[in-house]
Amino acid sequence: MEQRKLRVGTVLMGVGGPGQHNTWLDPEIPTDASVDIWWYIARAQEAEAAKLDFIFIADSQFITADSPNHYLSRLEPLTLLSAVAVHTRHIGLVGTLTTSYNEPFNLARRLASLDHISGGRAAWNVVTSGDAGTAGNYSRDEHYDYETRYGRGLESVRVAQGLWDSDEPDAFPRDTERGVFFDRTKQHALNHKGEFFSVAGPLNLERMPQGQPVIFQAGDSPEGRELGAEIGEVIFTFQPTIEAAIAFRTEMRERAERKGRNPDHILIAPGISAILAESDEQARARQDAIFGAKSFDRALAELGRPFGWHDFSQYELDAPFPDLPDEIGSNSFRSHAGAIKKLARDNKLTLREVVQAQIDSGRSPFVGSPQTVADQIQKWFEAGAFDAVNFFGTTPQDYELFLGVVVPILRERGVVRSDYMAKTLRGNLGLPIPENRYTAARGRSVDRAPDAEMAAIH
Repeated sequence: MEQRKLRVGTVLMGVGGPGQHNTWLDPEIPTDASVDIWWYIARAQEAEAAKLDFIFIADSQFITADSPNHYLSRLEPLTLLSAVAVHTRHIGLVGTLTTSYNEPFNLARRLASLDHISGGRAAWNVVTSGDAGTAGNYSRDEHYDYETRYGRGLESVRVAQGLWDSDEPDAFPRDTERGVFFDRTKQHALNHKGEFFSVAGPLNLERMPQGQPVIFQAGDSPEGRELGAEIGEVIFTFQPTIEAAIAFRTEMRERAERKGRNPDHILIAPGISAILAESDEQARARQDAIFGAKSFDRALAELGRPFGWHDFSQYELDAPFPDLPDEIGSNSFRSHAGAIKKLARDNKLTLREVVQAQIDSGRSPFVGSPQTVADQIQKWFEAGAFDAVNFFGTTPQDYELFLGVVVPILRERGVVRSDYMAKTLRGNLGLPIPENRYTAARGRSVDRAPDAEMAAIH
């Protein structure tokens, strides 16, 4: 059997995401990197030269003045990725789009367009929007509750998948000799009427090079894990230890299998921050310096995000962590908020200690020289902790050492593939192209036809 290979992607966050308060001060990072398309193109080309599988663009649609620097001003994912697509040839393009504040027809059309533009490299990171304040930007007084968010999420993906099957692969013969541009028997209206959406179809764009975009999914609540097991092909997560990562991957594969899916067609891809230097000692010192320089005030403000941007500055820092009502954060990042409250309760922490714990939680298990970090990644991978890694770099030094040294070490060991295997993202991730449902039904009817004729004879 072919040796299992680690897939590698990278998250691009310009001037710095959560906890990266001082990233923008690095002299090698443009202070407008989050809105500089040429910065993204250069990073994507570097990742492609290293044979990475994908770049990943995170997104949200609500900010406060305390939001991470990158969040305050950043490009819309599919607009960004469409520009990157025409300056790259192989690397996958993953964009985050919410099902809570988009219609599935628009989502399906925009993602299909990116897949055509890129020649089959599009992927959709499905989210349901954790920032409750997003509702106010979309003419709603309140954010959707968890049940509604995830119900809409599943139905939205299913509708998009139905629309992507509107045209069978041979619906556009474009035969100039016969004067046949389009075979109308190969196009199908969806006529979907569900709990949240009513969509007639068909989609006004022919079938994509990879059939359908790859579905990424991120969500750690029970509802999020159920959605991932139902529709996710790559599950984006954060796991602090190898034991937790193994348990998560095992659980998600079992959930997917119970739903009738092939567990080998669901890849677990945690985000990792690798702190790299020439030696282990220098890397540890570098991590201490990074975390020692983190702004406590910014971390205190960012603590409010999982709780619907609750203002924690109103509390005494050295008093016990406040006993918050359950409704605070109930429609935001509920699992994250619950984990913070449990940490504080179980350890009798003050607010100051909780904030510091959140700062320290960003410390990485992947710290050291390129050799050491490569050893750790290989250890986690071979232990079954993940199928892919989604690398969070902060500085040009991080990218230079990770792409230029860590990845080649893993390649020499046979952990990652030596070159791109296919033209599509699906092909490079080892995921199958979904068969068009109407083509499949047509094939089944053809297979049954001889049996029907024999039955008629007898």
